[in-house]
Amino acid sequence: MAVLSLAAPAAAVYPAVHEQGLRRLREQIGVVPVEYPTTRRAATADERARDLMAAWADPGIRAVMATIGGDDQITVLRHLDPAVFLADPKPFFGYSDNTNLLNWLWFHGIAGYHGGSTMVHLAQGGGIDREHEESLRAALFTGGDLDIHPLEKFSDEELHWADPTSLERSATPYASPGWTWHQPDKVVSAPAWGGSLEILNWTTAVSRWIRPVEDYSGCVLLLETSEELPSAENVFHSLRNFGERGLLEQFPAVLFAQAKGTAIGNEKPVAEREKYREEQREAVLKAFATYHPEAMIVFGVDFGHTSPQWILPYGGRITVDGPARKVTAHF
Repeated sequence: MAVLSLAAPAAAVYPAVHEQGLRRLREQIGVVPVEYPTTRRAATADERARDLMAAWADPGIRAVMATIGGDDQITVLRHLDPAVFLADPKPFFGYSDNTNLLNWLWFHGIAGYHGGSTMVHLAQGGGIDREHEESLRAALFTGGDLDIHPLEKFSDEELHWADPTSLERSATPYASPGWTWHQPDKVVSAPAWGGSLEILNWTTAVSRWIRPVEDYSGCVLLLETSEELPSAENVFHSLRNFGERGLLEQFPAVLFAQAKGTAIGNEKPVAEREKYREEQREAVLKAFATYHPEAMIVFGVDFGHTSPQWILPYGGRITVDGPARKVTAHF
């Protein structure tokens, strides 16, 4: 498996965390991580693109995973040669800023996986969360159908990697609010598309890697928000823009991730986080009431910036069964 820093060079800043993620890949997941020149250093967009294409062109590399997200991966895309990727499609794992590459691959007909990062999910001090490992193994090895179910506890808190104890412990989880179903009156089984709402804003603004809206018709929409903690107003404005573009009406089913409600440097008490998630949910419902009132929406699914994180197919199929209140990922 190639391990690449396609956005932020966090592996260079926190090498001990990076090493722990690589060790877990080898010893617990059972794959051999392969690094490239830019994995552990800051690099230009062109340099990162060259490493990604080198990994993709290597027949010995059968999957690619990001070390972490960031905020400039969109600048890498114009340096990529689609022919390299189409010659040997292979799975890519990432979330957050990696929505850029997931969308670019989807644009060219290559499926990936929303979720996974060596430094956040594999390296966390308390160990790999069971749900994350289960879905990673399904994507890498076993395939089949995986029940994506609500969790009793989760965490949206972070430990600062500058603290050595972060290599030995994870943030303390607390009771999950569970899932909220809106109009669970249908069964939708279709390819998934979407990702980080903030990144999709950039993607649709650039427009270069967005297909005609009809190409998304019938798909399951994945949406999640990040540690930037966008306000409910910003969430509504983003979705309103998608609606005006004709995108929202294409998706009969939407999975909206459990929103992260606190961040380092912007810490919030638990009660405030719950209120934030409620306001965000109302913003989503407001947008869909205007642009696609028939949509079925599931709020609180754990595939975003919280922990544990389910890895979900991106371009692969997900079944959202409203009457049964069930979500199944098909790997």
